[in-house]
Amino acid sequence: MSGKLYLVATPIGNLGDFSPRAVETLASVDFIAAEDTRVSVKLLNHFEIKRPLVSYHEHNHVTAGRAVLARLMAGENCALVTDAGTPAVSDPGEDLVRLCAENGVEVLAVPGCCAAVNALAVSGLPTGRFTFEGFLSTNKKERREHLTSLAGERRTMIFHEAPHKLRTTLDDLCAAFGPERRIALCRELTKLHEETMRTTLGGAVDYYRENAPRGEYVLVLAGREPEQAAEVTLEEGARQVLALKAQGAKTKDAVRQVADATGLGRNELYAAAVAAERE
Repeated sequence: MSGKLYLVATPIGNLGDFSPRAVETLASVDFIAAEDTRVSVKLLNHFEIKRPLVSYHEHNHVTAGRAVLARLMAGENCALVTDAGTPAVSDPGEDLVRLCAENGVEVLAVPGCCAAVNALAVSGLPTGRFTFEGFLSTNKKERREHLTSLAGERRTMIFHEAPHKLRTTLDDLCAAFGPERRIALCRELTKLHEETMRTTLGGAVDYYRENAPRGEYVLVLAGREPEQAAEVTLEEGARQVLALKAQGAKTKDAVRQVADATGLGRNELYAAAVAAERE
């Protein structure tokens, strides 16, 4: 019988956010696969956890993933952790999860910190629908194509960014979405110097032209506002009904079609069309 893979979310700054269940899980598994063992060992030492660590990261995930899978298939349990946050989200851990799924190994989540969701929650922007875009490519062409594909996006968008690239990213976002688009810049979440700036893209560009970016950022960008259709008067609606009738539509069907397209009331529209037809 195969073992289980546990996806254990780790603190993104404040160690007090590490749950008792997460501590218990790390202490009970046979081994831990870590993005950077030097970072993870500090977490383990803080909670007095002594379990074997293996390296699993972007540059070795193919070979390391097979090695982890082999141990899981042999019956061992493994916890996957990143340096900070939820593993397998914008992270090579997704490949290990897929590998486990393909081979019938059970994968369980031990929830906890996720910078993107925390930033969304404090952003003050709509949270009902959102899209996680991660880090933008450093390749100019790929960045441009990525942002162009989001031109009509109405959902709130979430990006990650490092401080040394923030100014360039804000310039690109401003060029793509306009200086009036609302944005929340969430810096150093859960850490000592946590800060959320709610402004516009133009305001953010101006601010960071004078102030050096510090710390890791999550950028929460408002989606595109729905375009407001031009209001149609009752008289114009009646003319549209008559035009549809002239093309062979029945009055009832023409009224319904125009009412749905314009928001005009069906009864009022029907009466106006009948009156216009008599004139």
